[in-house]
Amino acid sequence: MTLNLCVLTPNQIVWDSEVKEIILSTNSGQIGVLPNHAPIATAVDIGILRLRLNDQWLKIALMGGFARVGNNEITILVNDAEKGNDIDPQEAQQALEIAEANLSRAEGKRQTIEANLAVRRARTRVEAINVIS
Repeated sequence: MTLNLCVLTPNQIVWDSEVKEIILSTNSGQIGVLPNHAPIATAVDIGILRLRLNDQWLKIALMGGFARVGNNEITILVNDAEKGNDIDPQEAQQALEIAEANLSRAEGKRQTIEANLAVRRARTRVEAINVIS
């Protein structure tokens, strides 16, 4: 049995294919979804979507949004998403270093919140590059 997974951003379809299972980062923690999962709707956190195709796991960096599960169909609507194998490792690491430097220089509540979000997004992109063993 499989699930139909569709990952959408405002600008593109990132994934639209069948998968065996997923692990999704939500605002209340990670959830695993297998075929015949109970219907749910949830907020998606900045984090990694892990999806299994047969015996291979792939990662997609998600930048927050919403997900709906029902009738073996999963629709994930996010602000932005990148497949792990589409991310340039050097660029992602540089972006993380810049984000961390900006966080250390942040002044005031608003700058600190924005800098923390930038660091979370950058760390998620770096994590998406790493292969699942």
